[in-house]
Amino acid sequence: MELWSRADPQLREVVWFSMRCRALALLLQAKPLVSQAAFNLLIPDHAADAFSPPRLGPRGPWDALVERLLGGLGRWDAEHFLFIAERGYLLEHNCAFLPLFPLGLRLLAGLLPWPVQLQPRSRLLLAAALLNALLSALAAAALLALGRAVLRRPRQAFLAALLFSLSPAGVFMAAAYSESLFAVLAFSAMWQLEKGRSCLSGLLFSLASAARANGLINAGFFLYRRGRRFALQLRAGPASLRALPSVGKRLLSLASSAALACAGIFLPFALFQYYAYVRFCGPGAGQAVPEPLLQLARDKGYRVAGAAGAKPLWCSQRFPLVYSYIQDTYWNVGFLRYFELRQIPNFLLALPVTLLGSWAAWTYVSANPRHCLTLGLERRKSEEKGKERDGFCGPAAFVYVVHSTALLAFGFFCMHVQVLTRFLGSSSPILYWFPAHLLQEHEPLLWSTETDNPTSGKPLLGKSPSSCGKGTSDNPVVRLLLNWRSITPLSKSILGFFLGYWLLGLVLHCNFLPWT
Repeated sequence: MELWSRADPQLREVVWFSMRCRALALLLQAKPLVSQAAFNLLIPDHAADAFSPPRLGPRGPWDALVERLLGGLGRWDAEHFLFIAERGYLLEHNCAFLPLFPLGLRLLAGLLPWPVQLQPRSRLLLAAALLNALLSALAAAALLALGRAVLRRPRQAFLAALLFSLSPAGVFMAAAYSESLFAVLAFSAMWQLEKGRSCLSGLLFSLASAARANGLINAGFFLYRRGRRFALQLRAGPASLRALPSVGKRLLSLASSAALACAGIFLPFALFQYYAYVRFCGPGAGQAVPEPLLQLARDKGYRVAGAAGAKPLWCSQRFPLVYSYIQDTYWNVGFLRYFELRQIPNFLLALPVTLLGSWAAWTYVSANPRHCLTLGLERRKSEEKGKERDGFCGPAAFVYVVHSTALLAFGFFCMHVQVLTRFLGSSSPILYWFPAHLLQEHEPLLWSTETDNPTSGKPLLGKSPSSCGKGTSDNPVVRLLLNWRSITPLSKSILGFFLGYWLLGLVLHCNFLPWT
């Protein structure tokens, strides 16, 4: 541990800050705590029309305790993940949730020694709290490494990784959701790709597509990297007729490698669609289902695997994709379907992340108009001279800005817009790189490494004189929060958004109220 802290104090601070934030989140959502009791008094649990399977089997006092301590982690979509981990894909609409995270929960719950007798749901809740605490710390560490590779500004990468631990989607990083797992896989895959390790990156991207469907979009990173390399080779190589056969071979090699990479990333998703087809469209005899679950399926119109009767409509489609069918039929997801007057509150909920993502794209395009028009497929003179621009506005961040903007546009027009915050927060580093860029560019307290406020000359809180120049890392986020009155309005807006959504998410989500 001492060797690790000496070798990389920033990494140590990122991991410990993530663990402290996750522990605080778990404490705040626990019902016996005074703060959560006050929240429950002011905002009682909402009787949401969401999936809520009946609790089967006798509940002991330890199960009741776990439910009171960690029950807030099992709201909304977490009910699906916990149900799948316990009983498998028993109901058709459970197939909207991919299997990697519930499989991890089931394995961990089965491997951990339990000193007391607990029901499966209680064990799964404990496993989810432990697993996501670890995964969120690993995701923050992966984001730090990715930021260093892309931004080439260690302090900016460090600040962005710290902001990840206070993500506006923080409640979903702690709850029994797949966001933390997806984040660590996606950020690690991006980092490995930046390091030139294509095989390991492809494996991680493939695993990410087994956790969340939007992992399929990550194939674009492989396609862009190979396409850009090919375009730069063409510009640098000879243009004579003799070179055409060589160009053809390289083009064929590019196409085959790109197809192979995309096939690897798409494979887990395709295999799961096939599994769902066999499960719900095949002639299987099904499995014994407890009567309370059958009654729930009858009351809500859920289709049970192996049930007698007509096959689902999607089974007869040319490409039987259960995922698309569920999104369309159960949740009415589609282009402009959410554009209704009654959804204005949800659009307001997504407004901060929409503005932040749009501002990030505009800032990047404004700083690099030619680079964006040419899709980054031509080498700048500064790159040729070895003086490539770094930071958020550097050319290396182009593909990440495109990725973030594509997710933002798709989510805004085609999804339930309130999920945009967690959709971007677990998928794109831009949500953390751009605020870190703004803070470093416009916050005077981050310009100086001294212990005094550069504007007032007063000593800064949150930074000790002994930390200067000795290779240790103070926490700039904590420093800004402790000097709240001294920071700029822009810094207050950014930190207010991160902290406000982090705290409101815990309060509302854990009380079964709609959140991002």
